[in-house]
Amino acid sequence: MGTDPPPALGDRIRTARTALKMSQERLCELSGVDQQTINRIELGRHATRIDTLYRIARTLRVPLSDLVRE
Repeated sequence: MGTDPPPALGDRIRTARTALKMSQERLCELSGVDQQTINRIELGRHATRIDTLYRIARTLRVPLSDLVRE
C-alpha cells in the first residue's frame, strides 16, 4: 500500500494485545497474520488491508472500529 498507517493504529493493537497478555507470536497463530506483518503494523511501518485488520480485531476481541478510529 502507498501510505503509512496512523501511528495510533499500532499502539491500539499493541495495547489490546498486551491487555490480553498475548504475545505477537500468539496473535499470529490465532489470527493467521504473519508475525512480521503484526510487528510492522504495531511499529507504524506497514499499511495493511482491512481484512487483515478485521482478523486481528476479531482475535483481540475488540471492534474493528476501535482500532481504526481517528
